Amino acid sequence: MSNLSPIRPITLAEIEAARERIKGIVLRTPLVKLDLPRGSPEIYLKLENLQPTNAYKIRGAVNAVAMLSDAAKRGGVWTISAGNAGQGVAYAARAAGIPCHVVVIETAPQTKLDRMRALGATLVLVPFETAWTALETHVFSGMDGALIHPFDDHNFIAGHGSMGLEILEDLPNVAAVIGAIGGGGLIAGVGSAIKAKAPQVQVFGAEPEVAAPLAASLKAGAPVKFDLWEHSFIDGAGGKSVIPRMWERMRPVINGDIVVSLDQDRHAMKLMAEKARVISEGAGALPLAAALTGQAGDGPIACIVSGGNVDLKKFSELIDI
Repeated sequence: MSNLSPIRPITLAEIEAARERIKGIVLRTPLVKLDLPRGSPEIYLKLENLQPTNAYKIRGAVNAVAMLSDAAKRGGVWTISAGNAGQGVAYAARAAGIPCHVVVIETAPQTKLDRMRALGATLVLVPFETAWTALETHVFSGMDGALIHPFDDHNFIAGHGSMGLEILEDLPNVAAVIGAIGGGGLIAGVGSAIKAKAPQVQVFGAEPEVAAPLAASLKAGAPVKFDLWEHSFIDGAGGKSVIPRMWERMRPVINGDIVVSLDQDRHAMKLMAEKARVISEGAGALPLAAALTGQAGDGPIACIVSGGNVDLKKFSELIDI
């Protein structure tokens, strides 16, 4: 880990350059108002579930792969993922004509495994603890080529920042932006863009109560482990700890973190399906669940629907409440 690049701020120029670099592949996703009862917060959904890989990670992956040297590209790429980052990197690798390996958490939904394979990725399934160790150390035995880290990667994060630019253009009076917290790359990128252009906008993370290390870290004033971690259907967010490097990236660009219950998240998934015909995975619904608590204010609030990669049978079971 001593060879890792020092953490530095993601600049607005880097985010703007990333947006230009990825625009031929990545969609500019819509920001749609959610129809809610009178007295509810004014909420808009940033529909990253509509990306070609049905998740926002393609933004960072395409930017990071594009910025590799020709020599590095020839060696191929690898990443570590619960599914969405793996799809993003596999998609970018396929577009670049280079091989891709993904170290995958073995509890990843079958739909995510199938899509990574369909994109040409070679998968190595491992337990959560093994994957998390690789995330922390940036090392996995047997992996050659360039690591495209799913969150602790400067160029990956800069790609995600393009979302922040789009939100500000489509909703200039936005008061708050909420993004789910997994490794922290989404909020670090979007927060960097928001704070550079509109520092008055509040930026919040959203976590499930069974996996809320950012909330614990903010309370402690330092990155900590979440000792009460439990596996849940929210596989795309909620780590066991905040990695110190990501704490350093997130802390300057966020205003707080909102923790929600699993039932609140399921309700948000159902609400999006009923009101907007949006299929969201558990992690993608966290921001809406957080906004509905009222802790982010009355709005306008932009909730990032980070992904929609969920088995439809499982989705139907989850929203049957």
